[in-house]
Amino acid sequence: MEEKVSYYFDHEKLRVYQKSIEFIGWIDNLLSKNLVKSSTADQILRASESIVLNIAEGNGKFTSKDRCRYFDISRGSAMECAGCLDVFYARNKINAVELSEGKVILKDIVNMLMGLIKSNSDRAYEPEAGYNN
Repeated sequence: MEEKVSYYFDHEKLRVYQKSIEFIGWIDNLLSKNLVKSSTADQILRASESIVLNIAEGNGKFTSKDRCRYFDISRGSAMECAGCLDVFYARNKINAVELSEGKVILKDIVNMLMGLIKSNSDRAYEPEAGYNN
C-alpha cells in the first residue's frame, strides 16, 4: 500500500508538478535498468530536475510575467528531455516502447505547462492547428 503524501506548498498540488516528479522516477528507473552512462544521461537528469525546480520556483512568483518565464524554462527543459530520449534511441540504448513511454509523459507535461503559460500570459496565440504526421 502506497503511503499518502502531504502537500506543504501550492506548487506540489499542481498536476504538472506531480507529473514531472513521475518523469524523474521514470527516468531514474530507465537509466538504472539500462545502465546508460553518457553525457546525454547526465543531461537528461539535469533537464528533468530543471522541469520540477522551475515549476516550483515559477509558481511562487507574484507576477504573471515572472511565472511565465519560469514555466517557459521548464517547458524548454521538457523538450530537452525529449531530445535526450531521441539520442538514447538513436544509439540503441532504449527501445521504441521506452521512447514512447517517456515522450507520452513529456507531452503531458508540455501541454500542462502551455496551459499555465497561456493562463498567466497576455501573449497572442494562434489557434491550435491539427498537424498531420
